[in-house]
Amino acid sequence: MSQTQQGIGKSRVMETKPPVPRAILVGVQLPGVDDVAHSASIEELGRLVMTLGYEVVGTLSQKRDEIDGGTVLGKGRLEELAAITGGTGVVGSMALPRKSKARERFEDVDEKKSNAVQIEPDPKAPPKPEFVIVDHDISPSQARNLERATGAQVLDRTGVIVEIFHRHAHSREAKLQVEMARLKYIAPRLRESSAGGERQQGYGAGESDLELDRRKIRDRLAELKEQLEDIQRDNDERRSARRDQLRVALVGYTNAGKSSLMRALTGSEVLVADKLFATLDTTVRALQPAAKPRVLISDTVGFIKKLPHDLVASFRSTLAEALEASLLLFVVDASDPTHESQLEVSRNVLREIGADVVPSCLLLNKIDHVSEADRAALRAEHPDAILLSAKSSGDVAALRETIVAFFEAAMVEDQLVLPYAKQGLLSDVYENARVLSEEYDVTGRIMQVRGLPGAIARLRRALAAS
Repeated sequence: MSQTQQGIGKSRVMETKPPVPRAILVGVQLPGVDDVAHSASIEELGRLVMTLGYEVVGTLSQKRDEIDGGTVLGKGRLEELAAITGGTGVVGSMALPRKSKARERFEDVDEKKSNAVQIEPDPKAPPKPEFVIVDHDISPSQARNLERATGAQVLDRTGVIVEIFHRHAHSREAKLQVEMARLKYIAPRLRESSAGGERQQGYGAGESDLELDRRKIRDRLAELKEQLEDIQRDNDERRSARRDQLRVALVGYTNAGKSSLMRALTGSEVLVADKLFATLDTTVRALQPAAKPRVLISDTVGFIKKLPHDLVASFRSTLAEALEASLLLFVVDASDPTHESQLEVSRNVLREIGADVVPSCLLLNKIDHVSEADRAALRAEHPDAILLSAKSSGDVAALRETIVAFFEAAMVEDQLVLPYAKQGLLSDVYENARVLSEEYDVTGRIMQVRGLPGAIARLRRALAAS
């Protein structure tokens, strides 16, 4: 193939590349929400939208006592939004009104006059946004009204988050969890076809298209629930096997740096990306350099403001890693001006699943992006917190020592006798306790060990079993 042909081939590939969807963000600032919090919420929504691969072309905001029950925005702001998207600004009805013959003749004459001078659209003008993204949870009727008024597709904050989860799920469990949450989101937003709810023939006869679709969703949800319960039983068995091991869970707001810290603490090649919800699947790795007994670190799905309840419910089994951990490390992006509210969001989600009783430690991460004056303020506000950067090997090493010291404080020393006939249990002893010394006599191997009381009790039961 000649260079010219190759060039033509490349240009054709470039021509067929789909355009990047354009979106405009919409937010309502309600009483009790200050300017900083409102701006931060809109900025976060923008990052969510960009994670979807959309281009944010503008923001429209309005202060109101409450969100309009019909169109979210007031009439004036709605007309502004419609002017940007190319809509009419009027909700009206989806069906065209019937016209009298006299009206049709009048409009026909008027149209001919207007066609005498045609105004061509400006080819240099940027294309209109195809999406309106609302920074609130809105009802199906509010979404439909906005679509009629703006001529654009409408997504609310929950819809964006659900779609991101759908794209980022990799494991079978995560995919099932996300599909369940997605179907629960879609079900109330189904509408009748333009044909007006035609009746089905054959199986399900007498049901409209809408009724049939909703029944299919209910059946699929029941199927997903059953499949998830099977997976969760397997997970429970694995967690039960690790019950006496030392376990730490990294929890916190999305993009706070949990995965970076996970990689630094364990040396594992977990995904690190500057994206919201880059991690959905729980990853469990051993602390490195290895501690005796072994310490397991788990990285969990991030939290976010207004996290849809159905997603919290669907990911309850994933978050069980936090519930069953011995220590929670709350990772917070200290450089974010809204880090306090982000920490509160994380605590609220963990409270919802009952993990607020687990011992915890606050990690103020990304401290390398914080000024010295702000560091002093953070120390005064959170005297027990650890200030660190996941990029600093010294900070990570100090955190590792803190983790080991936490478990050391709960450990006890004891003596175990391992009969010669049960040497197969030696690896269990080394994995669940630290062997301080070993001696041998006629009964077997006598070991002085140090470990958690529960782990030592389990080892004793295994040694005593015939």
